[in-house]
Amino acid sequence: MAEMTRERWTSSYKLYAAGVYEGKIRFTESAILHAKVDPRRRTQMQENVLAEQAGYILPLHKIKENQSHYAAAEWQGDAVTLGNGELYLKHIQYTAEVEGKEVTSQVWALRKDTALDIVTVDGCIVAFVAPNRYGMEVLVVDGYESVTPLVEYRDPLLSAAQYGVDDLGTDLIPMRDGVRLATDVYLPEGVAPGTKLPTILIRTCYDRNLRKTFFKRWANKGYAVVNQDVRGRADSEGELVPFYYERDDSSDTIDWIVAQEWSDGNVGMWGASYLGYVVTAAATSGHPNLKAVVNEVNVGSPFVDTVRKGGTVCSWPLLCWTLAQSVGTRTDFDIFGGRTVSPEKAVAARPIREIPQQMIGKASGPWDIWAEHPEYDDFWRNCTYSERGDQVKAPMFVISGWYDGDSAGVSETWRMLTKHDVPNRKIWLGPWEHGPNRARDLLDTSFGNDAVVYNYDVNVLRWFDRFLKGVANGIEQEPRASYYVVGTNEWRTSDDWTPSEATATKWYLGSGGRANSSLGDGVLTLGAQAQQAESDAYVYNPEEPVADSGEREPENMRRHELRSDILVYTSEVLAEAVTVAGELSCELYASSTGVDTDWVVTLSDVDPQGNSIKLSNYIVRAKYRNGLDAPELLTPGQVEKYTIFIQNIAHTFPRGHRLRFTVTSSSKMIAFPNTNTGLNPYEDPQPVVVTQKIYHSEAYPSHVKLPILG
Repeated sequence: MAEMTRERWTSSYKLYAAGVYEGKIRFTESAILHAKVDPRRRTQMQENVLAEQAGYILPLHKIKENQSHYAAAEWQGDAVTLGNGELYLKHIQYTAEVEGKEVTSQVWALRKDTALDIVTVDGCIVAFVAPNRYGMEVLVVDGYESVTPLVEYRDPLLSAAQYGVDDLGTDLIPMRDGVRLATDVYLPEGVAPGTKLPTILIRTCYDRNLRKTFFKRWANKGYAVVNQDVRGRADSEGELVPFYYERDDSSDTIDWIVAQEWSDGNVGMWGASYLGYVVTAAATSGHPNLKAVVNEVNVGSPFVDTVRKGGTVCSWPLLCWTLAQSVGTRTDFDIFGGRTVSPEKAVAARPIREIPQQMIGKASGPWDIWAEHPEYDDFWRNCTYSERGDQVKAPMFVISGWYDGDSAGVSETWRMLTKHDVPNRKIWLGPWEHGPNRARDLLDTSFGNDAVVYNYDVNVLRWFDRFLKGVANGIEQEPRASYYVVGTNEWRTSDDWTPSEATATKWYLGSGGRANSSLGDGVLTLGAQAQQAESDAYVYNPEEPVADSGEREPENMRRHELRSDILVYTSEVLAEAVTVAGELSCELYASSTGVDTDWVVTLSDVDPQGNSIKLSNYIVRAKYRNGLDAPELLTPGQVEKYTIFIQNIAHTFPRGHRLRFTVTSSSKMIAFPNTNTGLNPYEDPQPVVVTQKIYHSEAYPSHVKLPILG
């Protein structure tokens, strides 16, 4: 390394994506030059200027701009702050032989930003690393691959990147009703003639061309890859009716795959977000040739996670997606990201039925269809994958995190797999957002350097290798659950999720009758105690809803908890740390002066300074307390029991902190406020102000149930 010139380690690199060599990158003062590899023949091409939108996750233009900062830094000690303010912390090391000498490298983890890690040897940069869900990308000085995270791809039991990719182009595949779906096929180039191949199927609503570069890399590793637009999207025929057709269309597509001359009859599916709903729905078809599923951050069934979350009418999380799908056959990601449509204006617009016309100037087909089904009927039943959980046979690998906005759907999936004891199910839960494995800090919450992992896509590939190729890599023999505990910032494993070693513990609500706001007298106690008062009350006005972020994020709820329409129950200061890990729930005894209403419950961690960091929450509509298919209006003033799911966590409350549980009736960025009338919400009935009561007596012991470790 001592002989390596500064010009070499700051200018010329080899680029790998998901372990696949993608060519050479060279930085000059005026440009980034890329000598690509021909994807089919794997021929090294000549240098050309890198396109502005090159399709790589590695931020190559950012790396070029920051070259002077990287070069000027002294890569030593435990922390390095660059001239541009970026903070790097010492992480792991690799030792291997390079050019006949034993070399030890140092990996530096980027903090407070999307991970772009750096590998140094003797204080000189030899690699940049961008972990991500689609395949870790690494820019590395030639010869130094063995002292970077690229070693994750060198497992002899892992499918190696040894083929080119033959893109067969697009077919229009007919479904059972005659609608044809645009479908691309990528085959490994270089396999022996007549070779039968296992297939990985992706079905997307976001245009199959958007991520095709990532999906093709499975073909580099010996898989046939089938990449399809779902009906009504991009180049597929038909009308988009979200959720409704995905089970049958997936099954019909698998039928087509296994009839192809290149298919060996083994099909796996990968999907994330809405694509995760697709693969879960596909699994409930029970198709015998579906042998493996990887399901990341999956959207849940409509009444659990999306359209009618908890029976409510979902607001911004639903609107942003639906409006983005409704402007045309291709997704408008500026709408999806809240850039060209204001989230605040969208959720405040009325009438609800006509919000699309006001926001994008046209009606939305999905929005109109949903409005025509205000109650849980056969339409919704067909969209609820957990209604058919007994049909799931394929081993499923479920991946999500504590800050995934669709974690309610992930929990629905896991409950379904557990209920029907689906063999070889596996779950991996990290301190991750809906875009997992991205960063080590979120808002004011920081995790360990290992919160971002280098084997994310490797484990996905191991799953397919095991169940599609029959590789005895042992992944199914590893612990069923892997999860990250925030607070202690460590990975743990268990033979189940919720961890089998966790103890379900009831924390009871109590007060002197004035639990209103964090200034009130609400308490949260272990074990039922004689209470000073039997209930707490607050006034819920639908026209003055709570305006928290609506995101599954560690938001500080402190200012919201000053509202008198939020009941706040707080534990004593903890003398010892408490770790909660698993699926949560609460049992509320409540009454309302209305004939319907909503309940919003939240668990938070309160630090000594009074900051109340949201960990988990959920919302439910009262009329569905006896089941989605058994709606029943309330009798005003009558006490009812509600058993409410709360999204999963793994979190350590440190010594000196307090647990907090709150109850209110609105969160306008999650759901349109309940008018308390019991009437069709899409018809915008005149809101009614109601008085809500939460009971905590011997007869009505409201409590939150937490799975506690140790």
